[in-house]
Amino acid sequence: MRVREETYWQWADAHLHSRSHDEALSDGTTFDVQVRLSRLGATQLFLGLYGQDGKALVEEYYRSRPGETMTRALVWGVDRARALATGAIALPERAAPRLRA
Repeated sequence: MRVREETYWQWADAHLHSRSHDEALSDGTTFDVQVRLSRLGATQLFLGLYGQDGKALVEEYYRSRPGETMTRALVWGVDRARALATGAIALPERAAPRLRA
């Protein structure tokens, strides 16, 4: 079970249609990437990477992915999540929840 943190709850809005991709890696790490269109038509993205215990390793919320369709943003998010999960991109410092413009 995933333990969602503040970044996810900033993202969450049950009234907006979204698409998602969930993946589990062989070491038990999982990730969840979701995209949606905001009420103003902006493509938005949430990325969550979770350890074996379900605790968040990284949660990111991008309020806008300018020039990207939902499909393109989802592909970008899945690629980023895989890179974070495998160490190809270093995990960010765990300071405050990450809210991206």
